[in-house]
Amino acid sequence: MSQPIALAPSILSADFCRLGEDIAAVKDAEWLHVDVMDGRFVPNLTIGVPVVQSIRKHTEMFLDVHLMIEKPVDMAAAFAKAGADQLTVHLESDMPHGIRAALDVMTAHGVKKGVALRPITKAEAILPYLPELDVVVVMTVEPGFGGQKFMEDQLDTIRTVRKYIDQINPACRLEVDGGIATDTIAAAYQAGADTFVAGSAVFGKPDRAAAIAALRGACHGK
Repeated sequence: MSQPIALAPSILSADFCRLGEDIAAVKDAEWLHVDVMDGRFVPNLTIGVPVVQSIRKHTEMFLDVHLMIEKPVDMAAAFAKAGADQLTVHLESDMPHGIRAALDVMTAHGVKKGVALRPITKAEAILPYLPELDVVVVMTVEPGFGGQKFMEDQLDTIRTVRKYIDQINPACRLEVDGGIATDTIAAAYQAGADTFVAGSAVFGKPDRAAAIAALRGACHGK
């Protein structure tokens, strides 16, 4: 595995009444993860384009925007223009031609491209897209809500995706999203992940910098 570890605190667990302060408190992380949910693809409704625009004005952090929405091609350009550095779409959220079209929109707008897999989806589903991807996201919870328990059976999916990445596109990152904490991150890292979304494990702690450092250390059993 050639990629250095990247941590991506998820603002889904932040305090939206003081979002700017919470973002500033996680500046030691490599990425900032933004969960966009439409209430249809997943049974929850979160934020939209105006919030991403506001975040972009507030921080220079790498914005990792996770589109948990139906037909993401319809909104990909708007989120790219709002300031996302990377957009991830779920393979389950549209037919293959719609996913292809969403990725083409990302290319046209110069943002990094990702696909995400729900736990029900086999690793092989990434293969048609993998040569051009910047990140593959393996969900280790069912998408839609924060604070869920890490699904250990997804470690096999992480291992398989790692094998495909190493064979086809070693520059692609392997991100894990769901239930990441100091007691689960090492297993995901050892299975082949290099990028970790963490919500309550960071924003649920009083010292966010210490929480980020603890997660990094836990990758290596420290």
